[in-house]
Amino acid sequence: MTPKGRTTMRLCTRLTALAALVLATASCGDMAREGRAPVYLVINSLTGAAGGAGGARTFGGTLFSDVQVLVTSPAPCTTAAPCATFFADTGQAVIAMAPKDSTVAPSSNNQVTISRYHVQYTRADGRNTPGVDVPYPFDGAVTVTLSGTSAATISFELVRHIAKQESPLVQLIQNPQVITTIANVTFYGRDVTGNDISVTGSITVEFGNFGDS
Repeated sequence: MTPKGRTTMRLCTRLTALAALVLATASCGDMAREGRAPVYLVINSLTGAAGGAGGARTFGGTLFSDVQVLVTSPAPCTTAAPCATFFADTGQAVIAMAPKDSTVAPSSNNQVTISRYHVQYTRADGRNTPGVDVPYPFDGAVTVTLSGTSAATISFELVRHIAKQESPLVQLIQNPQVITTIANVTFYGRDVTGNDISVTGSITVEFGNFGDS
């Protein structure tokens, strides 16, 4: 190989090494920006309860969401002339945090405050157009602070009143069809040092005009 060829090869080798170093540095930078929080969130359970007229709500792993409830009281609602009513459905999540380093217990410096959540509905058949196949996604506000290893229970609106008065749910009032969806619920928070943190859980939600008790 000529001296010129050896010089060219050394230059190419140096450029290749430099490019690899730049890529590695960029990768490390992305890792540093993502997941900086020393803890992560865990959803221990995610349940739902249908809205209704009075009485305690029963939470379960599948939510049977009644799009319309016929209320017979108070007046002017009666058994002979019930009032068509729309109720929101409630979700309940039990959330805890855990350290990324299992040898270090969470401290007060690792407190995480959850401030909002996002609900998005999907269907197993792939028909996921909001307002046509599934209810519209929405955001809501919650406030709870997690500290140490204790779990917190968060109650939130899982199905809105207005969703039952919009397509595709409002058509179910006169239609015996049931729409089965998966509600993906993402909770967003931040630790005391400003690191963003989130966690997502899912629950089956079946919409229909079910019989009123």
